Amino acid sequence: METRYFKTLLKVIETGSFSRAAEALYITQSAASQRVKLLEEKLGHQLFDRSGQQLVPTEAGLIVAEKAKSLLQKERELLDALKDIDGSKRLSLCCTPTFGTAYLPDVLNRFILKNADTEDLKFVFSQPDQAVQGVLNRECDIAIIEHCDARDMTGLHTVSLPPDELVIISSRDSGLPLTLKVEELLQHRLYARRDGCSSKKLLEKNLAGQGESIESFEKVVISDDLRLTIETVKAGGGVSFISNKVVEPYAGELTQHYVEGFTHKRCRTIAVKKERADDPLLLSFIACVEEMFAGDHVDSTLKCA
Repeated sequence: METRYFKTLLKVIETGSFSRAAEALYITQSAASQRVKLLEEKLGHQLFDRSGQQLVPTEAGLIVAEKAKSLLQKERELLDALKDIDGSKRLSLCCTPTFGTAYLPDVLNRFILKNADTEDLKFVFSQPDQAVQGVLNRECDIAIIEHCDARDMTGLHTVSLPPDELVIISSRDSGLPLTLKVEELLQHRLYARRDGCSSKKLLEKNLAGQGESIESFEKVVISDDLRLTIETVKAGGGVSFISNKVVEPYAGELTQHYVEGFTHKRCRTIAVKKERADDPLLLSFIACVEEMFAGDHVDSTLKCA
């Protein structure tokens, strides 16, 4: 049986629902439900109590989950051992959609030019928490995240990068002033990322500091497709709080705004397992990332490391 079924089971237990597990795994809700159903049919036991609002593992579900953790750990150890035997160069990256959209193509070009003999290069877009957990679980070698709060990096070697600046964007013809009051901002439809994204967390913190919340907007639309969000805002569909680097290619087509009293910067960090901090391939990739930010400075006043 493929280990993805066990990974799905553990994610459902962690999140308490098929929909949230599906979001975390970047699969459909029906796929997450089907994987668990297949496990139940294969093992002959119901693994979740579905009677309440939240899915709760049954006694059988807890037993399977415990064994699944051991099995997945063995799989990771096996893959690591095979890497050591053949000596081939492989690299897997977990990064946020913002970094992937704005920087990853250039970073990959730099890295491949320096490491043409790399046989396997994989990357996946993840929310910050998932990316960090992916490194800790050895599901990926390196994570690059944006974040606006202090986080537990125990067991990880981290490299601070220059911060990411976020702006409110509106259509070119919106007529909004470049510096907004929060009352003016709230009169518009907001296109926001789902829970777990640091841009949404930072927006929520900014609003809370002025006695408001996401619900104070005229309307809120959740969209994880950055390009779709930008195109919708361009067409006059509302506003969004987004990295100015992501909207750089749309100069002249969008208006960028700052909000009085808002913090517009968030931290950006690279994370790898401590025991792999001296891995030549990882060091090469990190160097390629740092080259991208040459001339920029890490903001030591941002307290979110």
